[in-house]
Amino acid sequence: MLGRARGCGDRRCHRARHGRGVPLLGPHCDDARRQIPRRRDAGRDQGEQRRRQHPSRRAAVGLRSQRDEQVLLEVEAINTFRGPAHILRGVTLGVDDGEVVSLVGRNGAGRTTIIESITGLLPVRSGHIRFRGEDITKLPPHKRAKRGIGYAPENSGIFPELTVAENLMISRWLSDKTARGAAGGVDAEAQALTVFPEVAKFLERPGLNLSGGQKKMVSIARAMALAPSLMILDEAFEGLAPVVVRRFRDAVMMIKGLGISLLLAESNLTSAAAIADRLYVIDRGEIIFQGTPKEALANESVMRTLRG
Repeated sequence: MLGRARGCGDRRCHRARHGRGVPLLGPHCDDARRQIPRRRDAGRDQGEQRRRQHPSRRAAVGLRSQRDEQVLLEVEAINTFRGPAHILRGVTLGVDDGEVVSLVGRNGAGRTTIIESITGLLPVRSGHIRFRGEDITKLPPHKRAKRGIGYAPENSGIFPELTVAENLMISRWLSDKTARGAAGGVDAEAQALTVFPEVAKFLERPGLNLSGGQKKMVSIARAMALAPSLMILDEAFEGLAPVVVRRFRDAVMMIKGLGISLLLAESNLTSAAAIADRLYVIDRGEIIFQGTPKEALANESVMRTLRG
């Protein structure tokens, strides 16, 4: 595990928390833990602290409240299993409004399990998932999609026997105008085709006859047609030629420009760092780092973990 100190047997002290530029506690986690105020003492003196609160501190509280209003997705201490295997262990992460966040890890680290937990394809054993402040932990996938979570899976999820136009139409049936209303009356399908205008050229082609890159385009366009507030892309750049990867990066930035947040699952830190505002690194089912791409690239332990 990255950053684990000798003599520290508590795995929890090495887990990241949602925030900006917060890596692991590192080798002095015992000292850091001793400096954390005890919750019951803080609660006992809460009234007195409020009465004596300095104006600058009250302003800081106001900034925290404003920060809470910006949070779009909150994943709090989730544990997820695949059969008997305990895959995710206390994973906590978040995505803000208008933010591009990358989730980076090697194959088998738990990236897809996090994505499937957020979208409802896998049930979480414990913990909470909140979207715009609403607890959606127990909601089925289609209701999460209606709330405004768009998802393009790694394998594209395109129905091979349907035409591209019919694949896009699925979002219209699912949304039932609910998601369209959230987009302020914008024609979500037309908006999706502005991100990938290439898709309009093969609307009548069956999904079976599409290339890998074309399937990914249709998958993203179909999720965009739901008028989401959050787009989740699992390995959007995997298996694509470099020129196509650049096209997809441009599409991601265009989606962000439309005011849509993105959560990208990636195995390649360089690709993730090129477009992310912030990123998380996962290893063996635990978040081991969170911060900016620059901080991740400069962190030798992170780089060593991702190289295997």
